[in-house]
Amino acid sequence: MQVVRETNIFFVRKLKESARQIVWVISGLMTPLLYILLFSPLLKKITHPAMTTAQVLDMFVPGILVLLAFSSGMGAGWSMVFDLKSGIIERLRVTPASRFAMLMGGVLKDVVAFLIPAIIVLVISSLFGYEIHFVGILLQLILLSVLTMMVSAWSGSLGLIFQDVGGVAAVVTSLQLPLTLLSGILLPMSFGPKWLQVLAHVNPLYYGVEASKKLAEGSIVNQSVFVGFIVIVVITIITLIWSTRVYNKAIA
Repeated sequence: MQVVRETNIFFVRKLKESARQIVWVISGLMTPLLYILLFSPLLKKITHPAMTTAQVLDMFVPGILVLLAFSSGMGAGWSMVFDLKSGIIERLRVTPASRFAMLMGGVLKDVVAFLIPAIIVLVISSLFGYEIHFVGILLQLILLSVLTMMVSAWSGSLGLIFQDVGGVAAVVTSLQLPLTLLSGILLPMSFGPKWLQVLAHVNPLYYGVEASKKLAEGSIVNQSVFVGFIVIVVITIITLIWSTRVYNKAIA
């Protein structure tokens, strides 16, 4: 299909751009590793008796992978503003290429930008006792890849709407912290008061974290997994439809 070929062209172009900016790939990998090395040890004594390193990682790593997926897609807005300022988008206006292909090229690049460090994090964590359930991990990576697509499409569209780093940053940073804190990425939401647990249910990331934890345990047939996939996939489809309309309007 024509749209598939065009998507591949934009995808390869974006990958080449990322390869020339390897420092950002390394930087993206450092954040989850620092959380694991410097924050996860603090969780050992939240239970009595204290948890082992392996038990802490089993609880903590699935949430960190969600954080990695979320942050991998967030950079799309800044990348879009750069393309606008450098005249790349202006040159694309005269091409007959599908705007959906333009969108998906960048989105799929961000999925790759998530998968590579995610696999590295899993391998390193396994060396310290993190248990790997291969089918569960595979489904987990698929779910979080879809989450990355959703965030990337949303962030990239914000770049087209605001056409300014300041505008994108204002929206992204104002949402990033509450979404992270209300997802259970750092600590289980069950540790919080009832009102906080109720509030977490309006956060799509919460469902991703809950499903990610169950899949990491190897629990495939589970209500949290089913609900997580439904919520993330449905919101991603809605986001892609909206983003395609934004691209069609902005790159007309």
